[in-house]
Amino acid sequence: MKAPIIIGVAGGTASGKTTVSAKILEAVGRNRLAYIEHDAYYRDLSHLPLTERRNLNFDHPDSLENELLIRHLKTLLRGEPVQIPVYDFATCTRSEALKLVEPRRVILVEGILIFADRQLREMMDIKIYVDAAADLRFIRRLKRDTLERERTVEMVIKQYLKTVRPMHLEFVEPGKRHSDVIIPGGGRNITAIQMVVAQIQRMLDAP
Repeated sequence: MKAPIIIGVAGGTASGKTTVSAKILEAVGRNRLAYIEHDAYYRDLSHLPLTERRNLNFDHPDSLENELLIRHLKTLLRGEPVQIPVYDFATCTRSEALKLVEPRRVILVEGILIFADRQLREMMDIKIYVDAAADLRFIRRLKRDTLERERTVEMVIKQYLKTVRPMHLEFVEPGKRHSDVIIPGGGRNITAIQMVVAQIQRMLDAP
């Protein structure tokens, strides 16, 4: 059997990574793709009070258990399934439930900080950086966190200024230098997405 292909989709918070990933998944075929979100690997903070959990820096690479993600990717590359964590953003803890991911020809990994870890980055065959203006990303994050993650507007603004923006500049933005493809405009850039999909298809069809 041909070796699986690992594709990384990175970019700033609310840049459109999930939209781009969904379009790739749809175009390539769900039965050919294993999809993993880096967000699932945030470290469990259940040992801390909720107020303390929410004040921690979730935008630093150390907040994610990359060691576990790398082990899971190696397992998928061997053709074996994995059970990945399920993270609860409202409580900043891991659920007791696990999500089964079956091995597929394409492994799609999406996350803000996946290019910040050298070992993780070097496992990827195609590295995609989704780019979007900072003001648009902030507005999208504000809507998402207040509607889906039980945050107040004040909490979102405080976190953005304290950790999200400085960590983006230090760890996320440099990911552009490591990327093979930069997609400006996120999920609305249909032409760029079609080019990425065509390259994936060529890699899959190669003898």
